[in-house]
Amino acid sequence: MKFRFTRLSAQLVSWAALMPMALTVLVAYLSTVLWSLKVSLTNSRTFPSDEYVGLAQYQRLFDNDRWLLSLENLALYGVLFIAVCMLLGFLLAVFIDQKVRGEGLFRTVFLYPYAMSFVATGLVWQWMLNPGQGIQQALRQAGFEEFSFDWIIDQDKVMYTIVIATVWQASGLVMAMLLAGLRGIDEEIWKAARIDGIPAWRVYISIVLPMLAPSVATVFVLLFTAVIKLFDSVVSMTQGGPGTASEVPAKFIMDHLFGRANIALASAGSIVMLLTVLALVAPFMYARSRANREMGEQ
Repeated sequence: MKFRFTRLSAQLVSWAALMPMALTVLVAYLSTVLWSLKVSLTNSRTFPSDEYVGLAQYQRLFDNDRWLLSLENLALYGVLFIAVCMLLGFLLAVFIDQKVRGEGLFRTVFLYPYAMSFVATGLVWQWMLNPGQGIQQALRQAGFEEFSFDWIIDQDKVMYTIVIATVWQASGLVMAMLLAGLRGIDEEIWKAARIDGIPAWRVYISIVLPMLAPSVATVFVLLFTAVIKLFDSVVSMTQGGPGTASEVPAKFIMDHLFGRANIALASAGSIVMLLTVLALVAPFMYARSRANREMGEQ
């Protein structure tokens, strides 16, 4: 009887500890998503309205050239950001995994940029990329008078500057997560590869990377979510310019929510981006839970 009471008490304490988070999810997240969905189906402007218009706001959204441009920019940014972050993060993890001297210092240096706010990162890179003050001006004063690096004011190249800044900030996180995966690989695999004379690069490609699949998948989901949320770096670096050349969906949504007093169109945009995230995260979570269930059955 005493054992049952103790077990019941432990369960009650566990549920009590989970209640604040559960209430936060239900009230702060789920209710706001449902409210946004409701507003996106109305003709709301400055204030919410009960005048339903069906999917008219979504049609207006995809008829808006600025929204389409923001999607194109996000697609370009997402492909480059995720690819470069994962490649650079993996190479940094492999470098540190060689048990180099000063490993702790290297880990701190590589991971430190992620501890900075995106606004601070954007402002620093805005100054560095400013043609009149940053890298271009410094190299011209050093004697390279023909050197030009004005991507931040070039409509065709401005998105690449945002990729550079955010990769610098996020690649350290990728390094840390993949390094943890590398440290979990059995040393016997490396011993067997050396005995068989297999080149190190082939071991990484054919053996190590498949073993890191769960870590790589987690990193991919985190980076993809960061792509969808891209806002702070764009605002602090370019304000969406020059013109609308670096416009992204999050900025489009915030501008229409607060600047243009069109909460219905902004809500429609936010629902579209939410569905984009769910389209990726839901299959990933399902596959992960299924894999864990199958492992538990074995």
